[in-house]
Amino acid sequence: MTNPNNATISTVHTAEFTSGHALQIPTLRILQDDGSIYPGAEVPQLDQATALKMYDSMQFIRILDERMLAAQRQGRISFYMQCLGEEAATVGSAAALDDKDMIMAQYREQGALRYRGFSLEQFMNQLFSNEKDLGKGRQMPVHYGSQDIYYMTISSPLGTQIPQASGYAYAQKLRGLKNTTICYFGEGAASEGDFHAGLNMAAVHKAPVIFFCRNNGYAISTPANEQFKGDGIACRGVGYGMKAIRVDGADILAVYKATQMARDYALEHEEPILIESIAYRLGAHSSSDDPSGYRSKEEEELWRKNDPISRYRLWLVKQGWLNEDEDKAKSDALRQEILDALKVAEKVAKPGIEHLMSDVYETPIPLLNEQLEELKAHIRKYPDAYPVTAGRFE
Repeated sequence: MTNPNNATISTVHTAEFTSGHALQIPTLRILQDDGSIYPGAEVPQLDQATALKMYDSMQFIRILDERMLAAQRQGRISFYMQCLGEEAATVGSAAALDDKDMIMAQYREQGALRYRGFSLEQFMNQLFSNEKDLGKGRQMPVHYGSQDIYYMTISSPLGTQIPQASGYAYAQKLRGLKNTTICYFGEGAASEGDFHAGLNMAAVHKAPVIFFCRNNGYAISTPANEQFKGDGIACRGVGYGMKAIRVDGADILAVYKATQMARDYALEHEEPILIESIAYRLGAHSSSDDPSGYRSKEEEELWRKNDPISRYRLWLVKQGWLNEDEDKAKSDALRQEILDALKVAEKVAKPGIEHLMSDVYETPIPLLNEQLEELKAHIRKYPDAYPVTAGRFE
């Protein structure tokens, strides 16, 4: 008999509900808090160079986040978002990918960007929206993008990248590419309609995409228990007919292993995978947020003990791959490098106003040219209201 409903029919003769928590997914953890490995844990194969590159990327982002949040408070940039507490999730997952796998990020994945090779100067140019910014100043700070390293430019609207990732990965499959797409988003974005549309599309069309959900406990000020009733996010993947895995997002070895497995499976079977990272957003949602209004200092301090960088550092020391004195000196030098780069980038001129429209069409349509001239006329009329732009065009 055919199965037009695409549902397993296992007949019973007494009515009984299936519990909403019938599926409980375990959390993969490899690295203990003291830097040792759990007995029986399968440690991923990592060479020293890769392991240290992962650590350097985490350290870079931690120090950059500290410095740039301070710069925002000083009024030097308009906005900032940290990934404090989630460095292992973003760096560990990016390290398990091929350099030509597409990354579609939300806005807390600067660790993945750094691992791919985004330079300190490129970070600063974007944050200051100056004329050297790859996005020509058209994005708000922390909305990075780089075609050269396969990192799709970030969009502010929540969840838009999820169905886009399904489509991009499907195109990779149709073109016969041996590459996948990874799509990052928070558990808050998993409440958006785009999440459900994107996962269902990927599952039905068997797109080799890795959906990476950063469940960090809060969607801005809304705690997870007010966002959804089910057992986290991973179980939703099973609901859409795809494989899923939950991982300790503060354990970089576990994240690396899970993403490595997901990539291999996605390409071999041409199917999507859902990874749920369980970590904690130690910082505010953004520089515009005050977390003291919705969570306690005691809660934050409890989770601060689960710091992903400290745990990984201890493991590297045990491996004999990291010298703590040298690491301290390197961190101090990096702080100075970041401060020096900041001072340079903030003095670079802003992009010309013509760049508002320069990449929309190969040849701007007449209407865009008319709008640009109207804008210039407006700025000429009110130059004091536009001190950065006034006088910088004919």
